[in-house]
Amino acid sequence: MKNILVTGGAGFIGSAFVRQMIARHPELNIIVLDLLTYAGNLNNLLAVSDEPNYRFVQGDIASRSDCAVVLKEYAIDTVVNFAAESHVDRSILEPDAFIRSNTLGVNVLLDEACRAGIGRFLQVSTDEVYGDVAPGAFSVEDDPMLPNSPYSASKAGAELLVRAWRVTHGLDTVITRGSNTFGPYQYPEKLMPFFITEAIDGRPLPLYGDGQQQRDWLYVDDHARGIACALFHGESGRVYNIAGEHQARNVEVTHQILDLLERPASLVRHVPDREGHDLRYAMRCERLKALGWQCEHNFEEAAASTVRWYQENEWWWRPIKSGDWRDWYQRQYADRLAAADG
Repeated sequence: MKNILVTGGAGFIGSAFVRQMIARHPELNIIVLDLLTYAGNLNNLLAVSDEPNYRFVQGDIASRSDCAVVLKEYAIDTVVNFAAESHVDRSILEPDAFIRSNTLGVNVLLDEACRAGIGRFLQVSTDEVYGDVAPGAFSVEDDPMLPNSPYSASKAGAELLVRAWRVTHGLDTVITRGSNTFGPYQYPEKLMPFFITEAIDGRPLPLYGDGQQQRDWLYVDDHARGIACALFHGESGRVYNIAGEHQARNVEVTHQILDLLERPASLVRHVPDREGHDLRYAMRCERLKALGWQCEHNFEEAAASTVRWYQENEWWWRPIKSGDWRDWYQRQYADRLAAADG
């Protein structure tokens, strides 16, 4: 590996991966391709913007010309694909955008990468492709994919395309499936940054249903290291789960945020649940651990540091919470809050 293309590298997890790679691997050239849609943000990459082994190109993985040009111009030998629409709520409101980016875009990127003769293609996926997991059970990599939302279905479709390109064309591929990730620079539509920033302003927190939905919580830097581990050491054709191995219900995380911010529990509003809401995700990640990866961040400490980051970096998130964000908030929560059980 010498010239690595990181698609979607201006997003939340992608930018964490880029910052780590730039810091730890100065011998590698990191080229970011990002369309800079609502969740892509060059401020996420300010820390590396002047590094000699970093380049940024604005472009779309669903555009053959964009992909072909960057692959050729930078002599790319490795692709790590983060580029995706990733929020389940938005996928219910706007499924077409998810199919275009997450499935059609992966098809185009795979095809152009294969034409360019790249050495390895890593697809970043999600634990949501497994679907709802029964209490006490844990998903492992060979379990069937049973997605229940337009978002997770589009990611499962992408995984099947990756498999097809490996079997049909001999492309060297690896897939990672990460669990519910949190940390700095996360667009404030996901639970943790959404509730942190709303609570800072003393605004109501619209918690779906009874808040008993259970997730495995993974700190973003651990997720990025797991992807790097699979990239460098993963076996071709294999899938690797990346799990924080900290199970917590949404209502528990919500009250933990309020406690850290010293805000009252009365801010919580139990609103009508979203359609098809999976109750529980949980994974085992022994396969990745066998490659040498370990989760390094304790959830409680990482959650506290994440809350502090949003408190100390209002310059980053306040400009975001206008325009598109405000329109989405009204569509998603105005009626629900009106029907809320306080």
